[in-house]
Amino acid sequence: MGVKADLLIVNAGQLVTCAGPGRRPKVGREMLDVGVIENGAVAVAGAEIVAVGKTGGLEKEIELTAGGRMIDAGGRLVMPGLVDPHTHLVFAGSREHELDLKLQGLSYLEILAQGGGILNTVAETRRASREDLVKAGMGYADEMLSQGTTTAEAKSGYGLTTDHEIKQLEAIREIDACHPIDLVPTFLGAHAVPREYTGRTDEYVALVVEEMLPAVKRHSLAEFCDVFCEEGVFGIPQSRRVLQRARELGFKLKIHADEIEPLGGAELAAELGAVSADHLLAVSEGGIAWMAQRGTIAVLLPGTSFNLRTGRYAPARKILDAGVPVALASDFNPGSCPTHSLELIMTLACLYLEMRPAEVVNAVTINAAHAIGRADRVGSIEPGKQADIVIFDVPNLAYLCYRFGTNLVWKVIKKGTVVIERGGEWPHGKDRPVRAKF
Repeated sequence: MGVKADLLIVNAGQLVTCAGPGRRPKVGREMLDVGVIENGAVAVAGAEIVAVGKTGGLEKEIELTAGGRMIDAGGRLVMPGLVDPHTHLVFAGSREHELDLKLQGLSYLEILAQGGGILNTVAETRRASREDLVKAGMGYADEMLSQGTTTAEAKSGYGLTTDHEIKQLEAIREIDACHPIDLVPTFLGAHAVPREYTGRTDEYVALVVEEMLPAVKRHSLAEFCDVFCEEGVFGIPQSRRVLQRARELGFKLKIHADEIEPLGGAELAAELGAVSADHLLAVSEGGIAWMAQRGTIAVLLPGTSFNLRTGRYAPARKILDAGVPVALASDFNPGSCPTHSLELIMTLACLYLEMRPAEVVNAVTINAAHAIGRADRVGSIEPGKQADIVIFDVPNLAYLCYRFGTNLVWKVIKKGTVVIERGGEWPHGKDRPVRAKF
C-alpha cells in the first residue's frame, strides 16, 4: 500500500527543499546548500508534507486519495513558501509626499525631526478604527501572498499609546485569523517618541515599560518585543530597559540595531539573547563577533537602503564570513520601504549585499523562519512540516534572483491548499520557453 496524499507535485525542474541542520539556522558554508532535487516531487496529506523525492520514485510510492490532485510543475522551480521576518504590515495612510523631500536631500532622521516619517503614520493610525486597519492590512496581505510570502512577522509601533498599540495588535490578530498568511505579532511600542512626549523620552520609556508591555502581555497580543535603538530615538540604556522588562514578562526579543549610527545595538541584542538584530548597516566588528558567539540572527533589509538612497548597505559578507546566521526581510512599511516583494529583496541582496543566490534563498526561507520562531513548522520542504509551497514560473533559483520587476509566482500552496493559481502550462518537449505563456 502506498503513502496516501491529497496533493502531489511532480516534474519540478528544481525542487529546493532548504532543509537545514535541525534546531538552529544555517551559517557559513551551510548557506550555500539549498537541497536541490532535480526533477523533484513533493506529496502532501492534509496540511502536512508527507514525502519528498524524485518524480519517478515518488509517483510509484504515492496513492492519491479520492478527489486528490496532481500538479505537473512542468520544469518550474518549487520552493518553500517565503517567510518575511520583519514587516510593519498594519498601518493607516501613506507617505508618498516624502518622496519629494528625500529628493531634495532631507535624511530619514531630518524628516522625522520635522514631524514626518513615523510620526505622520502614527497620526493616521490613531485616527483609524481597528476595522480600517484590518481592511488595509488584508489588502497588503493579499498582495504578499500573491508574491509567494506565506508567513510573516507583523509589528505594532504606529499607535504609541497603550490603547492604540493594542488596537494595532488586535488588527494583526484578526488578519492572522482570517487570512491564509500566518502572522507572527511583535510589539514595537518603542518605535518613536510621540509628539506629546517630545523632550521627555525617559517618561515615554516608563510608559512602555510600566503600562504598555504588561497590557500587551495580559491580552496575549504579541510574541516578540522590538525597540528602535538609534541615535535620536532610543539609546542603549533606554532600549535595555524596555527589552529587559519584556524578557521578564516572557516576550522573545528583537531589536532595530545600528541602522544609521554604530550605537551598539548588535552588542545589546547579543547580550540580552535577542532572537535577531535587524538592519545593521552601521554594525561594528565587535557587534558582529558578539552576534556570532551568541547565535543572534542578522535580519538584513536591503530594500530600505535602496529606497532611502543612502548608498550604504549592511556588510553582509563580513556578517556571513563571521558565522552569523543571516535572514532577509522586506521591512514593508509606509515610509522607508513601501514594498512587500521578497522577490525584489532577493535581487537587491544579490546585487548590493553581494550574497549568492543559494544564500539568498536560505535567507528568505529556513533562516527567516528561525528569526520568528517558526522553523519547526515552515521554511523548508521536509516530511512533517506544514505544506507551505511556492511554484515559481522559472527554471531554477538563479533565474529567480536574476529577474526582477515582475511577479514570478505561478502557484502558492498554503497548508496543503492551493490559494494562488495562475493559468497556463508549458508545452511538452525539450525546448521549453524560459517562462510560461499565459
